Amino acid sequence: MRVTDEDSRLAIADTERLERIKERLSYLLRGGNLSRGAAMAVSSGTSAMHTERRLHQMMLDDGDCEQLHRHVPNQSQRPNVTVRNWNDKDYSVVTIRCKDRPKLLFDTVCTLTDLHYVVFHANIDANDDQAYQEFYVRHVNGSPMNNEAERLRVIQCLEAAIERRVSEGVKLELCTNDKVGLLSEVTRIFRENSLTVTRAEVSTRGKTAVNTFYVRNSAGETVDQKTIDSIREAIGHNIQVKGQPEPAEPQKKESPTWFLFANLFRPRSLYSLGMFMR
Repeated sequence: MRVTDEDSRLAIADTERLERIKERLSYLLRGGNLSRGAAMAVSSGTSAMHTERRLHQMMLDDGDCEQLHRHVPNQSQRPNVTVRNWNDKDYSVVTIRCKDRPKLLFDTVCTLTDLHYVVFHANIDANDDQAYQEFYVRHVNGSPMNNEAERLRVIQCLEAAIERRVSEGVKLELCTNDKVGLLSEVTRIFRENSLTVTRAEVSTRGKTAVNTFYVRNSAGETVDQKTIDSIREAIGHNIQVKGQPEPAEPQKKESPTWFLFANLFRPRSLYSLGMFMR
């Protein structure tokens, strides 16, 4: 997150103020887990680091790949990642088969780079909604992966990178005039409607806030139309809803008379009519 001072609209230079912000955020992010603190770093000034690349590095340092491996609800939905060595050429061949999505190649290449592997050759293909990626890699020291623990770590980190950007839930796009406290106000409305944000992209373009949220209800299920209407009423009609399930079509109610005649003329089996040949 990149924040500015409310009055000056510039970066916060007061170190004591930054420490207070860090302390409060650490307490908030820790929640009820007293045995584990929140991983956080505070820096001032502008940075040339790509924000999404930086997110990969932070999640890698936090060990989210191990958490994903322990808590995946359905093993069949995990991406298929394999690693084998091509001993004749001193390459490790990384193969990925998974559901295609935007920025998939960016995520996999960044992960291999952050794990200090160099890609020498690659085959990339996508057919319908399925993606196939094959990388021929070596470690920066020039060697392939030498042991099973190293291969397992690469597999887990790639799986986490692929799943990290998977968008679950209804997509809400908000484009409105930026103001102080806007993000806090929007997330408060989500909380009051028992919604959980599974992923968010927040940006500011000039004086306009462009925010995207993927939300589910507190049970992890799809948000119903009544909740969507409540959010529209609270936030305004400048919020667009995408990925919303179509409302169920009302079933045609049959009259008792139609039900009676429908049963009378319904085709019966030959056996029920005594015409089954023995």
